[in-house]
Amino acid sequence: MTIINLRDFYPWYTHDEFIEVSSVIAEELFADRRYQRTHKRTVRRHKVYSLDAEDGTMVVASVRSADRLDEVLEMRERYCRLCHALNSLPEIQGRRIEAHFLLSKSRKEIADAEDVSENSVNVAIKRGLIAMKKYLGNFE
Repeated sequence: MTIINLRDFYPWYTHDEFIEVSSVIAEELFADRRYQRTHKRTVRRHKVYSLDAEDGTMVVASVRSADRLDEVLEMRERYCRLCHALNSLPEIQGRRIEAHFLLSKSRKEIADAEDVSENSVNVAIKRGLIAMKKYLGNFE
C-alpha cells in the first residue's frame, strides 16, 4: 500500500488530501503523471495544443502567434479556477452541479438517484451556482 496526495494528481484539490491506495493504482497514477509531463514537453516544443470540443472530439490547433497562445493559456486558467470553485462547494452541491452540468443528467434523474425531491436538487444547484459565481468574482 502507498500513501498519495490527491492534490498532486488532480488540479481541483485546493488542500492536501492523503489516501492509501494499492501499489498497482499508485504506479498507474505515477505513470499517468509521467505521461502528462511528457505530453506538456511535446506541446511546448512543437507548439501544438489539443482542445476538447463540446461534442467530445479532439480538435488540434497549431499555435503560431502569441495571441493564440494567450487564448489557450487563458482557457486553461479559467478551467483551473472553475475546478477550484466547484471544489469549494459543499459536497452535496458540488455533486449535484457536476451531475447536472458535466454529466448532463436532468434534475429529475439526480433527484431519483439520490432519493430526494426535485425541488431540493433545484435549490442545491441554484445555491451552488451562486456560491461559485461569488467565488469566481473574487478573481475578477
